[in-house]
Amino acid sequence: MRNVNLAEAKAHLSKLVERAAAGETVRIMRRGKPVAQITGIKTRAKRIDLSALRALTDAMPLQRESAREFVRRLRDQDHY
Repeated sequence: MRNVNLAEAKAHLSKLVERAAAGETVRIMRRGKPVAQITGIKTRAKRIDLSALRALTDAMPLQRESAREFVRRLRDQDHY
């Protein structure tokens, strides 16, 4: 755990947040006493259900035109 005084915390907040996100706890001190603490938040990445994704994309119709042609057609259409 790293202890920093309030002035240092104000001056280097971004670096301290990076340290906390990396797993280090940062304690902020005022006049030698702890007043706050920065810790990272543990998050879990959601796993992609590959079978559901495959089922979704398999159900989609194939494009009849290339992406280039599609974008040009949209660009050249009158929108008025």
